[in-house]
Amino acid sequence: MFDPVCPSELMPIRVGDKWAGMIVQCLEGGPRRFSELRVPLRNITPKVLTQSLRALERDGYVVRTVHAGPARDVRYALTPLGRTLLGVLDVARAWAEDHLEEVMDAREAAARTGRHG
Repeated sequence: MFDPVCPSELMPIRVGDKWAGMIVQCLEGGPRRFSELRVPLRNITPKVLTQSLRALERDGYVVRTVHAGPARDVRYALTPLGRTLLGVLDVARAWAEDHLEEVMDAREAAARTGRHG
């Protein structure tokens, strides 16, 4: 899913926007700073990452913690509710991997016939 050539838009289940599922999975191992999220999500712009994080926070999936000090440290982490999405996303990713060729074939056939949904 984090492979640059992976068609992540094939995920059959979306949480929030296009990037939300990947952000949730990036936070699986624990809290991360904004700059740390940009590494695996190299194709996302800072503006879109900010918007996605805010939406995930608004929906209760992510918590933003600011640690005061000389160097302000902001970290994002999954809430207990956000952690419940991990299993669902794993199942959706496995389904997408198993059916990738079928979905791509269907899209190509629709493009050839002019049926784009």
